[in-house]
This record gives sequence, structure tokens and C-alpha cells, in this order.
Amino acid sequence: MSVQASLDQQWARISGRLKDEVGETAYRSWLKPLTVEDFIGGQVRIVVPTRFMRDWIRTHYADRIRALWTGENPGVQSVEIVVAPPRGDASLGGALSTLPRGAANGADAGPLADGAAAPLPAYDSGEAVASLNGAAEAPALPAFIAGNGMGEERDDVSALLDPRFTFENFVVGKPNELAFAAARRVADASAVTFNPLFLYGGVGLGKTHLMHAIAWHIRKKDPARRVIYLSAEKFMYQFIRALRYKDTMAFKEQFRSVDVLMIDDVQFISGKDSTQEEFFHTFNALVDQNRQVIISADKSPSDLEGMEERLRSRLGWGLVADIHPTTYELRLGILQSKAEQMRVQIPSKVLEFLAHKITSNVRELEGALNRIVAHAELVGRAITLESSQEVLHDLLRASNRRVTIEEIQKKVAEHYNIRLADMSSARRARAVARPRQVAMYLSKQLTARSLPEIGRKFGDRDHTTVMHAVRKVEELCATDPTFFEDVELLRRMLEG
Repeated sequence: MSVQASLDQQWARISGRLKDEVGETAYRSWLKPLTVEDFIGGQVRIVVPTRFMRDWIRTHYADRIRALWTGENPGVQSVEIVVAPPRGDASLGGALSTLPRGAANGADAGPLADGAAAPLPAYDSGEAVASLNGAAEAPALPAFIAGNGMGEERDDVSALLDPRFTFENFVVGKPNELAFAAARRVADASAVTFNPLFLYGGVGLGKTHLMHAIAWHIRKKDPARRVIYLSAEKFMYQFIRALRYKDTMAFKEQFRSVDVLMIDDVQFISGKDSTQEEFFHTFNALVDQNRQVIISADKSPSDLEGMEERLRSRLGWGLVADIHPTTYELRLGILQSKAEQMRVQIPSKVLEFLAHKITSNVRELEGALNRIVAHAELVGRAITLESSQEVLHDLLRASNRRVTIEEIQKKVAEHYNIRLADMSSARRARAVARPRQVAMYLSKQLTARSLPEIGRKFGDRDHTTVMHAVRKVEELCATDPTFFEDVELLRRMLEG
């Protein structure tokens, strides 16, 4: 019998023992993908598909694997683990045999015998690692995907970070100074200071920028710290996929083994009971281990609708920092900083004009600046106030007439002399129902809100109710001049 065949038989017996000890789920997730590469000088070399699996196995299974190998073969003195495709992969197999032991994965590949956990890769970087054949190594495979029958799919659980979103590129002003200071403190601290750090504010005000900046800073300051950054939507997706493949234990272990967990837009798990339950337990496990948790949302914890009370309470445990709508001075500072980064000379009058006119959020403000610069470069015209107004005519028109659903409800209720509460009530009397339909119609015309969002503002009504209201008002406007004048008067009052 060949040496390799003997090794395979020994490993099969060891694997069987491990499977009985750790259970089917953990075995399939962590141990089944392992392959014995060779046995040289008293050292067994084992190959795993990813760096994450290598580090996890070192931490949790190293001593037991070594003990079982020694019992099976007294000649085994240590066990080494390397990251590479299984034996027989033509792209790497030949190269491995010509390299010094451990070189297949760089200097950090060491024997399992020492029992030390090597630092995990920084999940937030999105950088490829050079492999032996000159190609890029795929991002680390999440533990709960490995061995679940999904083939060779590789999917880093952490989202990629935007290299532009750093602390250096964040413009600080009165509306965001508390959130910035808190984010900087958490990123700089070697010990957990605020847990969790909860950042909240409206769309496009800088929450995601600060989240990315924290992750970048931690990665640069201490690359050994394990960081996972992802949206609440992706957290939910990963949880559902783990449920589908009956691998929730590995999912739990992966998310509860990190040093820093960052969840963006946590409001998206509102109403998702199973995901909230899992997030609640993950949150508690990390806090109990003194691991840092950072959360962002569009509302404060106490205002998150559809969220369990116990979860809202825990989200407010640490420091809650809000980001207020931008001021003129902050918007102008952001535009000036952006222009410097783009290395484009833009007249101060144009920047001041944009800062005055586009007040909704920073994302829209930067988008307007990008349009102006792109138009000037593509058409070959100088950037002037007149050309900027021409390029942004649709955006400026929308900004001029931007109103909120709450303002519409209040104005319509005053006009028809009904209570504001009737806009959300279940009353169906015509004296109430018709003004409510008008308010829904104007909300559709004067805001960028979707039909479901409008429906929620009117007592959690279905989007089909809003569609019916819009059609009804349009029909009445076409057949009843008096009604049409009423609606137009309300529109002018709101737009003015």
C-alpha cells in the first residue's frame, strides 16, 4: 500500500471519530473539506479551502486533531495546515510540492501543534491575495457555506468597503460632530468604550461613510482584529441561507467569533421575527464577550417600528449618536472638499448656489456636483452658474417643490376642516375619506415616496388603497371643476 493511501485510510478513521464527537452539522461545515496532502519528517500537512477555515480549525480543533493523529500513528509529531485547493488541482498541486513547507500560504502558515490561533484576514478590505500561479485568491469562504453542497461558490460574508469613505474625507460640522467623535473614539480605542455604538440619521447624511471609516481605521491600526461589516439585509440573507442548508450552528459561530461586528441599516430587519431573534442572540453574545458592536439606522432605537422591545432596549444600551440634516455651512464645506478631491476648479458662486438649493442629503449634493463636472468635461464648456442651472434643471425643480407627507396631511386637514388624526384613522365617512384621498394623491405627486411608503403614513394602508385614491382624485379632477380648483390650490400652497 502506498504512503498516500495509508494516510487517507488513517484520516478516514480520524474523520469518523471527529464526526461522532462534534456532530454532523459542525463536521460538514468545518472538517469534511479537509484533505491530507502529505506526511514528511513526522509532520502531516492538511489542506483547507480558505484562510478563515484554517484559523477556525486551529482555534477550535487543533488539539483534538493532533491527539487523534498521534493515537492513530505514533510517528506523527505535528500537524501543519495550509490554504490551497485539494490535492489534484493542476493550478497549484505542482507548485506546492516545490515550495518549502508553509510557503503555500505565506509566513503565517504554521503547524497546528502550537494551538495558537492565527489572525483572521481583514474581512473589510476587499483586496485579493496573490496566489502561487499569479492569479488572485478568492475571498475567504464563510464557514457556514463550506461543505453544504453549494459547490465551489465563494462569497465573503463582509461587504466591500469604499476607499473614499475614510475619516480624512469626512467633513465635520455641527450636525454630525457627535457621531464623528464617537466613531473616531471607537475606531481608536483598544478596549471597548461604547457598546453598541448606534449611529442614526436620514438618508445620505453620512452614516455609511462613518461605518466604512471605522472599518478602514481598525484594519490599518490593528490588522489582526477580525471585522465583519455588512448590511442588515445581507445579514438576513445569510441567516436564511444557513437555515436553508441546515447549517445555523456554523452561522452562529462565525458571527459570534469576530472582534467587531458592524451592521448597516438595521431598520431593514423590522418585522422579520426570526432574523431579529438571531440578531438579538448574536448581539448579546458579542457584548458578553466584550466585543465591539456598531449599528446604523435611519431612526433612533426607540423609534424603530416593527422591532421587538427587548432588541430596541439593547440597541440603546451604549452610545446613541444622531446625524442631523446638513446646514448651509456644512453643505458648502462638503462641496469644497469634494471639488478639491476631484481637482477641479469650480466658481465659488456655483458651490454656494448648490449649497443653498440642494438641501435634502449629501448624496444628492455630491451627485449634482458630479453631473456639473462631467457635463463640462464631455461638452467642453466652462462651469458657470448658468450652465449649472441648465444641467440640473430637473433636480432643482424637484428640490424647489420637495415637501413631506406630514406637511401634506396637515395642510389638507386644515383645508377640509378635519382632524389630522383622521388621515390615519379607519373612518370611511366621505367627509373624511375624500380629503384622505386628496392627501394620498398629493403625496404621490409631490414626494418621491413609493406607494407602500405612502400607505404606511396613512394608517398602514395597503399600496392598492393609495392607487385607488390617486385614480379617484384624477377622475374627479377631470369631471368636477370645483374639486379640481381645490386640489390645485392645495398643490400651489404646498409647492410655495
